[in-house]
Amino acid sequence: MSPMLRHIHACTNASLPGDRLPFQIGAAQVGWVRPAFADFLTTSPEIRRDPAGLTLADGTALPALARAAATAGFGRHRGEAFDVRATPAGPVLATIDRGALPEFGIMAQGVHMDVLVQRPDGPHLWIGRRAADKALDPGKLDHLVAGGTPAGLTLRETLVKEAAEEAGMQAALARRAVAVDRLGYTMTRPEGLRRDLLTCYELEVDDSFTPHAMDGEVAGFELWPLRRVVAAVRDTDAFKFNVNLVLMALFLRHGALDQPEAREVGAALARLRHREE
Repeated sequence: MSPMLRHIHACTNASLPGDRLPFQIGAAQVGWVRPAFADFLTTSPEIRRDPAGLTLADGTALPALARAAATAGFGRHRGEAFDVRATPAGPVLATIDRGALPEFGIMAQGVHMDVLVQRPDGPHLWIGRRAADKALDPGKLDHLVAGGTPAGLTLRETLVKEAAEEAGMQAALARRAVAVDRLGYTMTRPEGLRRDLLTCYELEVDDSFTPHAMDGEVAGFELWPLRRVVAAVRDTDAFKFNVNLVLMALFLRHGALDQPEAREVGAALARLRHREE
């Protein structure tokens, strides 16, 4: 079995519902909450609890409810609002602070971009190293551009925004990126339940492009031969947990894995692929 599969197992370690209760806004289920958190939420007059789970009638009450939860030690407040939907393309039912998403078990959408340089000795990939003060996976290797989708922005708008903020990339160049995959996973981590859907983009640049860390979230950038990236994913845990999934999809697209590893990784990734528009 390919050692790379451990990354997929790590990102799919949650089995729902388990002991979690459904959390609804109106008639639409948007999340899953642990019993202790459900007990806290039930103290709010905005929440109705019955044997089927918890229901918030009015989505406009969710931001204040999440802020109160963070104050009580459930989740945290990051000052960045995300849209809440029951399905990826469904209507926006509410907004919630990004730091509260794992506690409520609410789906988050984001973008990741592979930025490649073709050289005579083969493809190279720009990678970044996360700053040491990042709350999640500090110091880990990351994509050149990646980020969650804030409230009110489309995926493409998020990509352009993150490209400028994280790598100093011009909008015209970022817009050339092509959407190549969508990967979803459900996992438990110290911060809670992560239900993430990643839209993956690919962009080829030439040697005239050099990224510049702009917002302090990245300590620096390096250009690695793709074969070195393959070895790092196979043999180490140097990359941020979900970056490994996007990289494995890249390896398959570019024929960077030998058989039977490509078959094993391809079959495992196929189970994460999301086709809903």
